[in-house]
Amino acid sequence: MKGRTVFTAVPAILLLAVLLAACSPFRPDARTEPAAPLPMGYTLYSAQPVETGRWWEALGNAELNHLVETALAANFDLEQAWARLRQVRAVAVQSSAGKYPTLDATGDYKHTRSYTKGAKDGTTTSETHAVGLEAGYELDLWGRIEAEAKGGELDYRASREDLNASAMTVAGEVVSRWLEIQSQRRKERIVEEQIKTNQTYLELIELRFRNSISTALDVYQQRQNLAKVKALLPPIKSQEQLLLNELALLMGRPVGSVTLADAEVPQPRELPGLGLPADLLANRPDVRSAGLALSSADWSVAAARADRLPSLTLAGTGQFTGTQLGTIFDNWILTLAGAVVGPIFDGGYRRAEVDKARAVVDEKLGAYKSTVYTAFKEVEDALAEEKWQKEYLDALSAQLEASRVSLREAVSRYAQGLDDYLPVLSALMSVQELEVTMATERTNLMLYRVALYRALGGTWTDSLADPTLAADDANTEQTGTKG
Repeated sequence: MKGRTVFTAVPAILLLAVLLAACSPFRPDARTEPAAPLPMGYTLYSAQPVETGRWWEALGNAELNHLVETALAANFDLEQAWARLRQVRAVAVQSSAGKYPTLDATGDYKHTRSYTKGAKDGTTTSETHAVGLEAGYELDLWGRIEAEAKGGELDYRASREDLNASAMTVAGEVVSRWLEIQSQRRKERIVEEQIKTNQTYLELIELRFRNSISTALDVYQQRQNLAKVKALLPPIKSQEQLLLNELALLMGRPVGSVTLADAEVPQPRELPGLGLPADLLANRPDVRSAGLALSSADWSVAAARADRLPSLTLAGTGQFTGTQLGTIFDNWILTLAGAVVGPIFDGGYRRAEVDKARAVVDEKLGAYKSTVYTAFKEVEDALAEEKWQKEYLDALSAQLEASRVSLREAVSRYAQGLDDYLPVLSALMSVQELEVTMATERTNLMLYRVALYRALGGTWTDSLADPTLAADDANTEQTGTKG
């Protein structure tokens, strides 16, 4: 009766262990309230959120689209991000491995030779062959293994969001460099036209000087202005080359291998739909990553708390043995065992681990709040910059038109001999400086729109695939076809 009691108690203990494992008493509470208070709306509020998607395609330049796609596939930072993601994926698989039993194959061969003094046949030999399987499984009584698996999964998802954020940055940088290069070329064309204009003015003044209508000072002043305009070209060409080098690096190509066709800098269309501020939390990959990192830290606390309690491990071994290979399956041994291990004294190590995990949660919570508020700040900054840049351009346009009128009037009075050349020179310099400034500020307006698209985020990066895995699949298909 006693043996039967012990035998029937084993399933009850196992059933109790399974029920305890299902309870997961240290499962972290869901964060239903936002970790950081959200603003009521944006300064330029729009209740209709619009998925920006691949927003650069709206600029209508096929070459630019190709540049961005090339960079997304070959950028060195993204290449490293994909490698980090594969590493985190492997760690996540390792974190989940504890949920499953382990099974190992074993094999053993032993050859023994002994000698007995005084025996008729003093030397004896024996052989033992054995093959078998060993299995082990830890019952997740307190949810520690589940918590570690959840943490690994969340870390993987956070790493993917980090990659998405890097991809958005790369796309924005490529578009920005393309705009700046086109802006430099636009300024170069403007300056070349100004050089021709100043050269014409200089020839006219020299003609008037030879006819004793103008003074030598007029000639010297116009030569000075011509030299000043010519001096603008080298820095513009230098900056264009530097931007081309940066673009090549963004695309993962050698310096000097990227060439661009000339194109006009587009002007931004109507503002994209911003939606509610809460929409930003779902659209920004860096915010999503920070939220996932916070959730992973919560699960780490659960795992650390569960690690302070006893663990129950089941083990089983099955083995065939024989003195010869031909008789190895004649004998078998089956062993089942269970072990309970519980910490009694560890010098406060496990308790300190819990305290450390909780401190990490506080750190991740602070990082999440900072990321959320930074996201709102970047949207507001882009909106403010674009709004005031438009007003600035309107003021510059009015100033440029007034300067052109002033130049025409000064030239007319100078031709009639009513004024000297100084008013003409002053008005000419003003017009030419404003023309270059307008080209720069028009590009800045578009750059602010690019900053807004980057600040709004999006989900278009979810469709990106690891180029390394894609290349491996392609090689596998080619090998299979050849075979």
